[in-house]
This record gives sequence, C-alpha cells and structure tokens, in this order.
Amino acid sequence: MAGNLNTSVAQTGGNPFLRFVAAVSTLAGWMSAGMIVAAVAITCQMIFIRFVMNGSTIWQTEAVIYLVIAATLLGLPYVQRLRGHVNVDLVPIWLSPRLRFALFIVTMSMSILIVSVMLYYGYEYWHFAWERGWRSDTVWGVRLWIPYLALPVGFALLLLQLIADLVAVLLRIENPFGLHDPDEPDARAAGDL
Repeated sequence: MAGNLNTSVAQTGGNPFLRFVAAVSTLAGWMSAGMIVAAVAITCQMIFIRFVMNGSTIWQTEAVIYLVIAATLLGLPYVQRLRGHVNVDLVPIWLSPRLRFALFIVTMSMSILIVSVMLYYGYEYWHFAWERGWRSDTVWGVRLWIPYLALPVGFALLLLQLIADLVAVLLRIENPFGLHDPDEPDARAAGDL
C-alpha cells in the first residue's frame, strides 16, 4: 500500500483563513442538526394532532420537507470538514506522492468549478423566487424565497470549505486525500499541528 488513510477533521495549522472556514462550517453543521431536531419535533406534533386529536394539519408536512432539505444543504460544508463524504481512494493510494498531489489539485479544482456552477444557478433560482414573490401552492402559502435560500447559502459554504481544503494542501498543512507516505513522519503524530 502506498499510504495510510488519515480520516481526521480538516486541519487548520493555525492559519486564520482555515480557522475561520472551520468555524463557519461547524456553525453550519450545528444549524443543520438543529433543523433536523426541529423537523423531528414538528413530525411528532403532526402525528399527535392527526392521530390523537383527530385534527387536520396545514403547515407541518411542508415545513418538515423544507427543513430537511435545508439541513442537507447547510450540512454539506460540515460533512466536508469532517471528511464524511463518500471517498473512493483506491487510485490515490496506488499513486506516488507527486501524482497524488496532482490528482488532488485536479479533482479539487473540478469540485470547486462544479459547486460554483451550482451556487450560481442556486442563487439565480432563489433570486427569481424573491423578485417574483413566488409562494407555494398549498394552504400555508409559504414565500418560497425562504426555503430556497438554503440553495445559495449551502453551496456557498461548501465552496468555501472546498477552497479551504485546497489551500490547506497547497500550504502543506494537510496531505492530499488525507494520505501520507509511510516513509514520512506524520506531523499530527509528532504534535506539529
């Protein structure tokens, strides 16, 4: 095997930009978790109203859907910071450190480009909803710019975390793909980071 996998949280190395992005991503993760808790509480309230009180519900289903989608989008940067996204590292393990570095630069650049495009179109979609006063076609009639705001915010935060990951590798604070050579001493094990 060419390297060992290190699945720790994204390292900041004391860099102010990386520390800022880590704090923002962590805050987004906590907000995402709060939205999941709120969605569960609303679901429980809806079940109680419908099946215990035999009443009707108006806004609960729609609110839960919007909360779970927003939690997913706002949780993206936190999951990226924790290295929790699906990772297929068979090719990077087999590559030499120099080729691994090059592959990391290419894949991160492509990821940044794709997320930037998604951010652009997510913002455009949110802006249409804001400008045109779109509302949902339900009894609740929520103003759609509110739930659609999760699109540009979530993708902007993910983009920021991806840029921070790229910067961390370029500054040699982290190793590409979290892999290090068995021949090199691990800086984290030595207490340098």
